[in-house]
Amino acid sequence: MNTSLDSHQALRQSLRREMKIKRQQLSPIAQQQASQAIIAPALDLIAHYQAQHIAFYLPFNGEISPLALMEILHKQGKSLYLPVVHPFSMGNLLFIAYEPNDEWITHSLGMQEPKLDVRKVLPLNELDMIFTPLVACDKHNGRLGYGGGFYDRTLSQSSAISVGLAHRCQQVEELPLAAWDEPLDHLILG
Repeated sequence: MNTSLDSHQALRQSLRREMKIKRQQLSPIAQQQASQAIIAPALDLIAHYQAQHIAFYLPFNGEISPLALMEILHKQGKSLYLPVVHPFSMGNLLFIAYEPNDEWITHSLGMQEPKLDVRKVLPLNELDMIFTPLVACDKHNGRLGYGGGFYDRTLSQSSAISVGLAHRCQQVEELPLAAWDEPLDHLILG
């Protein structure tokens, strides 16, 4: 038994619990303000990288919402994508083309995702930018997710620019990162 590894994992789990509580305690007004605050810096990044194929996520459990940003980008004619848990490749994500009136389903993990339609899947190497949810982040663009490794695996296999979206209360000085944690290219706090 490796007590150093165990205490590192315990610290990560404790931080996840703490950050989820902080996020859930934000008022609806604070949530909406944060959602609006990410729009201008996100649009600047998208323009800087000339990103056309952009992946987002559906907000869950107090995550900062990218939906207002997605609406603007959709009107600008950008191609938007949402993650779906891969049905045959455990722990991996597929990205499905998004349309505002798409049907969403609730995944077994409790999150909403688009209904899987293989005709709408974009190969990972064709994404220009991936906006990721997170539980906690640090000042060095470190990202701590929920612990399933979905985004770490995705980011390690992709050359897309990765952008974490977070509430300010989710940022700490330094995260207890593991070897498999993929750093973000950019972080936007709302």
